[in-house]
Parts: sequence; structure tokens; C-alpha cells
Amino acid sequence: MTAPQAPQVAAEVLTYYSTRFDEHTRLRTSAAGVLELVRTQELLRRHLPAAPASVLDVGGGPGTHARWLVEDGYRVRLVDPVERHVREAADAGCAVELGDARALSASDSSYDVVLLLGPLYHLPERADRERVLAEAMRVVRPGGLVVAAGIQRFAALFDHASVGRVHLDGRAERTGRVLATGRNEGREFTFAYFHRADDLAAEVRDAGFDDTRLYGVEGPADSMLKAAETATGRQVARESDLFVSALAAARLAEAHPELLVASSHLLVFGRRPGQAAFS
Repeated sequence: MTAPQAPQVAAEVLTYYSTRFDEHTRLRTSAAGVLELVRTQELLRRHLPAAPASVLDVGGGPGTHARWLVEDGYRVRLVDPVERHVREAADAGCAVELGDARALSASDSSYDVVLLLGPLYHLPERADRERVLAEAMRVVRPGGLVVAAGIQRFAALFDHASVGRVHLDGRAERTGRVLATGRNEGREFTFAYFHRADDLAAEVRDAGFDDTRLYGVEGPADSMLKAAETATGRQVARESDLFVSALAAARLAEAHPELLVASSHLLVFGRRPGQAAFS
């Protein structure tokens, strides 16, 4: 078991999530955020083992996913490097811990599922991402499931275009650098790394996980929802035809790998060797 360590996340990431940004609100007060949440729930529920399996939610933020996982009957422990997130997640019905994804306090082979729905895209150096995946491999049980999220390389371009800002305030230049290098310098968003889809899947496979499956989360209509809300100044309702259509498009896009570039977020599922493949 690795001894607990103080989080060593970049200071600007900690500041961003401590004082400037509310992840829980983002996933509930914009149509794009709701679409991301609904699709993440769908994909996780499709592959998770039956409750009451144990889940380590690494980089779990304020407990947005931990809450519904607990409601579904899972035994959840949340680890996050941001003190504000750990405080907010304390009422989610799960155990909480301040910690670093690269040096988990969990014992070897102690969880059925490890979720990495945030750590990888805040670590621009591949060596750090490899450490995160190695820790996930260590703490998940043989045959257990690891789920890793990434931000798709072209997400910033689509996002700025959807709200009419590519040409403003130097965004074109900054976005061009993200497209070329994957590294975000922390203006509109914080310090981050944006993956090409195949590269994210390859990192998970290279870490030793079997039966990897790669999904685009929001699908091709994510930017349309952002554009509609920008134009009208109102949230697109979940029951509206526009949202329902966007959700249907995301589901249809799953069968077409060429559409992975349209999603803002990617999910890779992998299994530690030692048990039967996904059902």
C-alpha cells in the first residue's frame, strides 16, 4: 500500500476548482453539462458490475457521480486533491479522502471498480498519467473495471465556435496551440491536456488493461446545445426536442468511431487481467 501523500496537483488547477469553478453546477445547469452527465451515467451503468460492488472514485470532484452511484447501491469512496470538493462530497453518502491519483492510499486489489473521470486531463505529462493508470491497476481487483475520462483534442475549437468566440481575445492562437500539442495553457479553462481519441485508448492499453472500449460521451450535437443556449440566453430543457435529439444522436454515434472527434469528452473502459470480459 502506498502511504498517503499531500496532493501535488498544479497550483492553478487547485485554485481554479477552489475559487472559480463549480463542477456540480456545470453538470446540472447547462444542456451540454446535463447531456454529459446523462451519457456518463448510461455508459457506466452499462458496464459496472452489480451493486453493491466497491467503487473508488478518483478525482471525483464534489461527488456528482458518487451521489447517484450510492443511490444505485454501490459502496463508494471518493478521492480528490481539492479540499473544497472533499468538503462538498462529504454529504454524498460515501467515504471521502483528500489525495493524489498518482499515489493512492488504497490497498492492493481492494476495489471492484476504479473511476478516473478527471485526473488524466489535468496531467499534461504522460509520465504522470502513466502513474495514475498504474495506481488504478494496483488498487483494482483482478478482473476489475477501470474507467478513464479524457477531453477530446478538438473540444476547445468546437466549444469556442459554438458560442461565437474563436476570433476574440487571442483564442484562435491559443486554440491552435491546443490542437497542435494537446496542452491547454489555462485561460478559458485551467491547466489541462486534451487527448486524441486513439491516444487515450492506447495509454489505457499500454498500462496493461484488457478488453478496452472507447466511447464519445456527448456525441455530435453537443456544440448545437451550447449554441442554442448562447443565442437564446436560456437553458435548453431536458424534455425539449432539441435535447432529446442530441441524446439520440450521441447514442447513434457510438457505432461510428469516426464521430469520436465530435464529443467533448471520451471514456475508455478497461479491465485488469484475471476475469471474464465485459458482459
